Parts: sequence; structure tokens; C-alpha cells
Amino acid sequence: MKLAPLGDRVVLKQLEAEEKTLSGIVLPDNAKEKPQQAEVLEVGPGGMVDGKEVKMQVKKGDKVIYSKYAGTDVKLGEDKYIIVKQSDILAIVED
Repeated sequence: MKLAPLGDRVVLKQLEAEEKTLSGIVLPDNAKEKPQQAEVLEVGPGGMVDGKEVKMQVKKGDKVIYSKYAGTDVKLGEDKYIIVKQSDILAIVED
């Protein structure tokens, strides 16, 4: 199954949360902070959104940082995704 986002929406796959603290303490699942980094899986076409022209600035495969409480969590089968507006993406992570 494939998600095809509309307008200025972007489908993200969240990167894994840290398992340990910097000092080596192993964190239980309920203590892990939700990561704000994700990989872009699909990008909407952009175009006219709320009367304004939106050009998509992210592309499939980009690693991004997004707003902490942004988006909608979606589960398809066993896979979990986040669908956000492009404006909720704060930065592209470059290696």
C-alpha cells in the first residue's frame, strides 16, 4: 500500500528513538522522547494551497527535523507514518 499526499503534505517515517542516554543508561520505552527526525517517504504536488502558491522544498529521501507536535500519526498494517504540512518541517539534515 502506498500513501500519496495531497497539496503541501509530506509523508514521513520517524527515525528510531535513542535507546541509551549519553552516560549509557538504557531507557525503557515509556521514557523515550519522541524523536523529531524523520525520513521523507512521499511528497505532495504543492500548487495552490489556501490561495498561495506552494513550491515543495523537500524531496523523497531527505532527512528532516519537524515540529514536535506536528502532523497526524497514521498506521497502515504494521508500519507507522506521520503526515505533516511542509510548513511543519523546520530543517533538512545534510550529511
